[in-house]
Amino acid sequence: MVERIVEAGRTVLARDGYARFATTRVATEAGISPGSLYQYFRDKEELLGVLMERYWAEAGDRVAASLADRLAEPPELLVPHAVDALLSALEQDSRLLRVVVEEVPPSFHEDHLHRLRRRVRDLGAAYLAARAPGRPDGATRAWVLVSAMEALSVRWILDRPAVRREELIEEITALVTPYAFRPEGS
Repeated sequence: MVERIVEAGRTVLARDGYARFATTRVATEAGISPGSLYQYFRDKEELLGVLMERYWAEAGDRVAASLADRLAEPPELLVPHAVDALLSALEQDSRLLRVVVEEVPPSFHEDHLHRLRRRVRDLGAAYLAARAPGRPDGATRAWVLVSAMEALSVRWILDRPAVRREELIEEITALVTPYAFRPEGS
């Protein structure tokens, strides 16, 4: 029943937006009474918190799964694959992404988004450390890289500029690869 309610909540949030997100709409979408919904969730805020936690965890799982077996690849192969994995994870439900980014108050999702960023950043830092052992700035570079790739990916999905996906991947790769793998001291 919890899964049914959560899935209905996702549908309502993506379709109707945050302002119209209500437990009565979720209950109707789930085919249950509001009273039944309240047996599992205290209120709209608790349900929204679970939705955000799951949304960002699923995105993180997709990115991590896509990258986990590729950490031995050279940068020219790993970086475009990482960008593609991030785009795929965020595109999974672009309507919901728009609502989450543009409407849902950050207090409901910022901790979950930070966990996703940390997961991807940790993978990036491990990769950078393996490629350049002893460099003290791997975590910093990983943060910059993840932040840049995320921002560009989200904006591309939401803005839908006249840029093909393949072009975006090429451009982000051209942007981040020299930065990520520049020689020490440069």
